[in-house]
Amino acid sequence: MTATDLGDRMAVRAAARPRPFWTIPRRDALVGYLMISPQLAGSVLFVLLPLGLVGYYSLQEWNVLAGTFEYVGGENYAKLLADPNMGQVLAGTALFSAGLVVLNLTLALVLAILLDQRLRGTTLFRTLFFSPVLVSLVAWTIVWQFLLQQDGGVNGLLGLAGVEGPNWLRGDATALLSVVVVQVVKNVGLNMVLFLAALQGVPRQLHEAAQLDGAGAWTRFARITVPQISPTILLTSIITVVGSLQVFAQIAVLTQGGPGLSTTVLVYYLYQQAFQFRHLGYGATLSVLLFLIVAALTLLQWWLRRKWVFHES
Repeated sequence: MTATDLGDRMAVRAAARPRPFWTIPRRDALVGYLMISPQLAGSVLFVLLPLGLVGYYSLQEWNVLAGTFEYVGGENYAKLLADPNMGQVLAGTALFSAGLVVLNLTLALVLAILLDQRLRGTTLFRTLFFSPVLVSLVAWTIVWQFLLQQDGGVNGLLGLAGVEGPNWLRGDATALLSVVVVQVVKNVGLNMVLFLAALQGVPRQLHEAAQLDGAGAWTRFARITVPQISPTILLTSIITVVGSLQVFAQIAVLTQGGPGLSTTVLVYYLYQQAFQFRHLGYGATLSVLLFLIVAALTLLQWWLRRKWVFHES
């Protein structure tokens, strides 16, 4: 028997032998699935399942007090379209979100630029600006509720300067502004830290080369700094927009949606309909509307990133 025949027989025997099921690629795949299974289970239980239930409940009329649960089809959506308060609620939500996003991102970027300078004491100021992020949201809001009252601390400081301050939380023109400012001061430190980290990653050589070519400070900021930190701007804008549409505790503690509907944003209106007026089916319909708005704005920002985010195409 030649060596060739022996090799052929061994190859035939190896081919006839059944392959083991737990091959190395399958073991690696199993380990990978086990690693992601907790996150996957959490996403299914706490994201996908609640979304499906909200859509289901929006087609029902659920009266908890009477113990009735009745299928009504699209009646809740027809009620949404005919709701006389919806226009003012959506306008107030848009105004609140726009003011919060613009003020938060602008202030955070300005603070980050100032703290990026190599000056003494910047570490202390970074801590001061970031510390409100760590404070309990309810405690922070309650303190500001006392400060913004007619005889509160803010008007007390204005009185020392000879200025009579308004009742900030009860005026149509000042209530929404007050809630926006309270929320901005609370969370601006988070975006500031993100911007500061991005600024410290911008190569100094680019600024030095541009300065040698005669570029001014504004030109260097617009042509070098902004493109380099544009991914962070995208991240912070998405986080801030989504967060602005989910603000509830501040409204509930400070203004309870008043005066009138001037500070009634969509989340608080949803809470009123579902848990105060017991219209759980209509509240679920408002939740669907909120989800669609958040998803649309997030997808819009993600699509627009190709036009202004550096290295995106």
